[in-house]
Amino acid sequence: MSAVRTVLGDVAPGELGVCDAHDHVFFTSPRLPGEELRSVTAARAELTAFRERGGGTVVQWTPYGLGRRAADLPALSRETGVHLVAATGLHQDVHYAEDVLAPLRGRAAEVFVAELTEGIGTSGVRAGLIKVAGGFHVLDAHARWAMSAAAEAHHATGAPIAVHLELGTGAPDVLELLCGELGVPPHRVVLGHLNRSPDPVAHREAAASGCYLAFDGPSRAHHATDWRMPRAVQDLAEAGHGDRILLGGDTTTAAARSVDGGPGMPHLLHRVAPRLALAVGEELMRRVLVTNPARAFAVEWR
Repeated sequence: MSAVRTVLGDVAPGELGVCDAHDHVFFTSPRLPGEELRSVTAARAELTAFRERGGGTVVQWTPYGLGRRAADLPALSRETGVHLVAATGLHQDVHYAEDVLAPLRGRAAEVFVAELTEGIGTSGVRAGLIKVAGGFHVLDAHARWAMSAAAEAHHATGAPIAVHLELGTGAPDVLELLCGELGVPPHRVVLGHLNRSPDPVAHREAAASGCYLAFDGPSRAHHATDWRMPRAVQDLAEAGHGDRILLGGDTTTAAARSVDGGPGMPHLLHRVAPRLALAVGEELMRRVLVTNPARAFAVEWR
């Protein structure tokens, strides 16, 4: 039977409720000095605020080596009543020092599989998806290495693969590699940040492949494109791809959390979802927030 692998164990897809399909409870990167998401207290407050707005699940796309704090996630899930899904995988190489990547050389897929089936480090917390990342319109050697390892781990476990698209670009190359060359079924791939490149033709082509499209934000960095998201979602729905759309908050900095004065996770349900509902209707929004993520992240685990 299909199940979503949360930090507290596998759950039936119908138990997720309203889902933030792409966010970060914890995240640290040398590219964002001083903006680390490290505070357990702040994470608890943010998840509680999300829950109070009707949220049921947060899928954390923080991968290997970027401060996942896996051991802290089960208690946070229990205390707040929010299901949490953790990630394995790798971000772009600019987020890592070489000494962090060195232990993965030649064994990345093995590590990903272990984190999906046994647990992250000594925490016992199993990841429920694999996160990888492309570059701006290109896939460099690091991205190809990470995606090849992700595909191998997918074939061993069934885990879904979530892809950071830099500024929303590069979807054709990602799908050509993952689904073409490496044989990952498109419905097991989630493409993130489509809102950052509001190209309706590219969106429809990606959706037609059978993959999922995550519209995630808002942020100061992408304010110029965030306001176009309702139209982009409406275009996809009108083209018959309403069952491919996911919605996420993608909180990556301390300043972006609602408890620190930013929009944060609650904003997704308080402002973004109602605005989208005006464009596409309540029924489609229910699919985007509940039905679609339940299908996207539920797999028959091997």
